[in-house]
Amino acid sequence: MATIKLAYIGGGSTRAAGTVAAFIHNHGQRFGGSEIVLIDLDASRLGIVRRLAERMASARGLDLRFTATTERRAGLTDVDAVLSSYRPGGFEARRLDERIPLAHGIIGQETQGPGGFFMALRSIHVLKGIIEDLEQVAPGARIFNYTNPVNIVAQAATRHTAIPLTSFCEGTYDFPQELAEAAGLDPTRISARMVGLNHTTWSIESDYEGRDAMPAIEASWEGMQARDDVASADRRYVELAVTMGAIPSQYLRYYYFFDEVLGELRAKPTTRSEDILEQVPSYWAHYIEQAEAEDPELDPTRSRGGIFELELALDAIDATFHDLGLVLPVNTPNVGGALPGFEEDVVVEVFARVDREGVHPEPAPALPRHVQGLLAALAEYQWLTAEAAWAGDRQDAIRALASHPWMTQIRTAEALYDEMAVAHREHLPARLLT
Repeated sequence: MATIKLAYIGGGSTRAAGTVAAFIHNHGQRFGGSEIVLIDLDASRLGIVRRLAERMASARGLDLRFTATTERRAGLTDVDAVLSSYRPGGFEARRLDERIPLAHGIIGQETQGPGGFFMALRSIHVLKGIIEDLEQVAPGARIFNYTNPVNIVAQAATRHTAIPLTSFCEGTYDFPQELAEAAGLDPTRISARMVGLNHTTWSIESDYEGRDAMPAIEASWEGMQARDDVASADRRYVELAVTMGAIPSQYLRYYYFFDEVLGELRAKPTTRSEDILEQVPSYWAHYIEQAEAEDPELDPTRSRGGIFELELALDAIDATFHDLGLVLPVNTPNVGGALPGFEEDVVVEVFARVDREGVHPEPAPALPRHVQGLLAALAEYQWLTAEAAWAGDRQDAIRALASHPWMTQIRTAEALYDEMAVAHREHLPARLLT
């Protein structure tokens, strides 16, 4: 059993209730005597999450201490680990990331394209402050990151600080199940190993009921083509898998069906963030209600993201401090060329063994050339964006944005950059504004 001090940056977020629930239910027994410091900007919401956590832990007889603070450096003092999941500017900033690009004929999305680009600029600006704090008050800490875009955040940190940072995302588990549902297959009977870049991964092996999953997916596609009752998103997802011969990330639809998805997004009266914003008051009403229960139980339909959140990072924390050697999907530098076709300093999403010594990527086969090309371009964009966010100026940032596959016109890239930089100026360093 390990006793640690864990800081959770984003401890007052809509996902925080599900995160502390996951820690308590799945890992609390092995971390007896530990302190979990909830850090956020909203003292009121921090108090709600802290109360939830204390009640959950007490109901299970766990020796866990929960504290909460809005003072980041104080909360980080002497920590062993940092769980990072924050959103600079909140969902209002995400709304801008989604809305502004649409007006320029570009998809607006949280982690892809211009929206993801500006999320990266904001997130890395905050990350630099977190790392500066840790270097002063907890230089031996490790960061387990869920802040989006997780690949670009990891790209910046792993090139510019000695503080270990690894990013996580459940997509590699979720995408095969989502594809099975789209194809009318049983999602509980499919699995796949996916690699590439975060949110743009492809399967290198798959299984459905003990056999390669692709023949079952192809058979479903044959039956889907003549039907007129299949949702367009499902049709596109299955078609992409069959065309490319592998299970894709859901996010790849933004690239291979750009015009169709753009048209749908522009026709939709609300963006994804606006839909979420409408639900936020009900999430907090549920958390406040449960914070007064003797043994809080989160309703997955009334909780942001579900009743258990950030589980991969929590598994990695467990694996690190208990030396478990778990094999998990991670976003980490391509050490040793674990994923052929990418340079060693490029952060890739691969499977790795996680133990007390750190993260050890497992070798993966090269992706086929017909998918490698797009990912190679996105890897360059990822690298350039991380560099611009960490220490670049406006010109560096425009060059990085212009390298994205969607940005085919330099004047569009410049106009989009300047409009979004002004909209997000409160959350960006001055060097990126002039």
